[in-house]
Amino acid sequence: MTETPTPAPAPAPGIPPNLDWIRAAPEGEEGPGPWIEIAHGPGDAVYLRETSDPENVVTTTKKKWDAFVLGVQAGEFDHFVEGVE
Repeated sequence: MTETPTPAPAPAPGIPPNLDWIRAAPEGEEGPGPWIEIAHGPGDAVYLRETSDPENVVTTTKKKWDAFVLGVQAGEFDHFVEGVE
């Protein structure tokens, strides 16, 4: 994950302004992506967006995000990727 915060466009309604977005891109990758970006907000809020559509933001909780990341690391979602057995 690249730790380069990217500036946010005008936030969607209900999304806090001035979030520090962290882009999930391969090391050394430059350009617009598309990449997924994540920001931790107030309380336990976690926000996700795609660089190609930054105004479309998905909100979840830190607990759910952590469970998702652990599931990815454990291979629980590999069957959603083409060519992965």
